[in-house]
Amino acid sequence: MLSTSDLFAITMNPLQVVATLVIGLLVGLYIWFIYKKTFAGVMYSRSFGITLVMMTVVTALMLMLINNSLTLSLGMVGALSIVRYRTAIKDPIDTVFIFWAVGQGIAVGTKFYDVAIIAGILIGIFLLVIASGKGRGSMGYLLILHYNDIAADAVRKMTKQLPGARVKSKVVRTDGTELTMELRLKDNETGFVEKFLRVEGVYDATLITHQGDVIS
Repeated sequence: MLSTSDLFAITMNPLQVVATLVIGLLVGLYIWFIYKKTFAGVMYSRSFGITLVMMTVVTALMLMLINNSLTLSLGMVGALSIVRYRTAIKDPIDTVFIFWAVGQGIAVGTKFYDVAIIAGILIGIFLLVIASGKGRGSMGYLLILHYNDIAADAVRKMTKQLPGARVKSKVVRTDGTELTMELRLKDNETGFVEKFLRVEGVYDATLITHQGDVIS
């Protein structure tokens, strides 16, 4: 018959703890890899990728503790119920990766390694297939233009001809206008930027990739 001390005791093999956390790390890195390959936004966040990795590891740790201690499981439920996260999700697809990381962490923490591996491979394939059918090799860019009133009409006509152009922001100042537009282009379609500089009244034109690299 189990005593009260046995019921609330934590019995974990140190090697098992290390193995679980290492597997969680590898699974998290795999999720980050899929996130980088399927990312189709404008500004890629490396910190979010690291968050996915550590979320998988921490979730696996939490599930290990819950499985091995009734006291910790009850206390953790109470602690997590008062935690509030206020970080805004910029892209709806990021929510999918967050839940995926948590789900993988739960599978690893409860020692369902086969489920974690099979589900991880299949979900990764699903995301790669879906992402490959969208955009067809195009990337997200930000086009930033500074111009005065003289160039307003010409800029308006030229931006209407850009593929999939969407206005992200427009700031009007006394010395001119700053226009930011989101575009989806292929690598060989970025040569149009120089044409804006030939327009009278355009101060500068900058094209930035989703990774923050300045093209011109």
